[in-house]
Amino acid sequence: MHIESLDQFGSRRSPVVSTTGVVATSQPAASAAGAEILSRGGNAADAAVAAAAALQVTQPCSTGLGGDAFCLYYDAASRTVRAINGSGPAPRSLSLDACREAARTAGTGNRIPPYHAYTVTVPGAAAAWELTLSTFGRLSLGDVLAPAIRLAENGFPVAPLTAKWWAAGVEKQLSHHTYGHELMIDGRAPRAGELIRLAPLARTLRAIAEGGADAFYRGEIAVRIEEAVREAGGVIDRDDLASFAAEEVTPISAEYRGVRVWECPPNGQGLAALIALNVLSRLADWPAHDPGERYHVAIEAMRAGFADAGAYIADPAFAGVPVESLLSLAYASERARAISADRRAESVGPGKLPAAGDDTVYLAVVDRDGNACSFINSNFAGFGTGIVPRGCGFSLQNRGHGFVLDAGHPNVVAPGKRPYHTIIPGMITRADGSLFGPFGVMGGMMQPQGHVQVVTSMIDDDVDPQAALDRPRFQIADGEPDGEIMLEDSAGDAVARGLAERGHAVRFVHGAERAVFGLGQVIRLEQGVAWAGSDPRGDGCAVAPLP
Repeated sequence: MHIESLDQFGSRRSPVVSTTGVVATSQPAASAAGAEILSRGGNAADAAVAAAAALQVTQPCSTGLGGDAFCLYYDAASRTVRAINGSGPAPRSLSLDACREAARTAGTGNRIPPYHAYTVTVPGAAAAWELTLSTFGRLSLGDVLAPAIRLAENGFPVAPLTAKWWAAGVEKQLSHHTYGHELMIDGRAPRAGELIRLAPLARTLRAIAEGGADAFYRGEIAVRIEEAVREAGGVIDRDDLASFAAEEVTPISAEYRGVRVWECPPNGQGLAALIALNVLSRLADWPAHDPGERYHVAIEAMRAGFADAGAYIADPAFAGVPVESLLSLAYASERARAISADRRAESVGPGKLPAAGDDTVYLAVVDRDGNACSFINSNFAGFGTGIVPRGCGFSLQNRGHGFVLDAGHPNVVAPGKRPYHTIIPGMITRADGSLFGPFGVMGGMMQPQGHVQVVTSMIDDDVDPQAALDRPRFQIADGEPDGEIMLEDSAGDAVARGLAERGHAVRFVHGAERAVFGLGQVIRLEQGVAWAGSDPRGDGCAVAPLP
């Protein structure tokens, strides 16, 4: 059978509408797993964890138990938003000197080499799944993991874009490690439409279903993780794993045009999105009618957000992060005054503070009661390090690549410290505290940029979630304030010309490579009806349970 070119799928999507709840993910089987849990009486938190586990099975080239997770949960009864940080720290025996030597040998400058075993931080996902359920859910971990276990045991056909990313990860990561074959078929990546069974992963999921997160952090799985990392030259040990716990944290937020946008606090980079939205909210003539000017001003606001994020975001247990000052309206006004509608700023550095007063899966769920869960889970880059613990069926993240090696920087690597984190779930509430909806756009440094573009589309232009996701995006390359501007080809020549005239270095991105603009999921609740969109740049969809 001929598979349409991945360069450009020709179909269109409508938003999925439902009164029984809805689940939006980057894999149809994962969305179906979440919808199954909703139909069995689970709430948004239960469905989110079920979908996250199913994504570990169906998209292991982006996510899984070897990575981290964050959650924002909206409780309809109390009209409150709560947050969970499931990011793990660096091993306690990891030293700055050792990381610098590895970087010197590999020629990676100020960063640990991207796939080095030193980049393996404690995987936080299993603890985040368990804490999400125990804090917000109704069902047991065993009930919620059942669909993912079935998928892993019985097998599933691999989606077209996922097959492309899987193949890249086999070549770049899995093929260099002893047990990478546990995520292959006869030593190769599965092809599009090919059935793959992941028996080792099914056993791991079953162990967690029966023994909880303890089975991961204090049992045989922990022994296998230590063995695999040590064999690859890393230093993580069972004590690092056994001492870890995910934690509930206080979310941060900013008002934007009559709604409140919520993010997880640092060490995550959601702060960058809020800074940019704050800046845009202080501009009287935003959004501009001229498309080139609109893209330009959003880019300039995002450059300011990234400059501040790079300077200040770190593990708050190790470095003070001036969140209140960075989100003050006085600071936003100062940043806004520096933006010209006609010209790119030559350079954008961290602002002067007033007195203090990257591959992933994202999923969104709204249940029939109006609760919502915004959930994100990631290996960092594809299969992460590509290190697979023997007999476990998942790969370990390379999140430690997010540290820097400058001794005086807030985000410098240190034992027991969590790195700057790219993965950020989002949530929007209305002025009266009611739910607008969960949203997110996975993809490294694209994530806060995607948040800003999706939020402004829905709030300023009042478009539905699918339309917001369909719009062509920009990305400031690598999240560097002075980086080139990657522009989705469908934005058109007029936008590219308008940006170039204002001083931006612009590069069009075409076809399947448009995945660099992230894969988003968005749900909007209007008068009891959930409207869901799923990103056309990926393989996913939104699924609603039957009444």
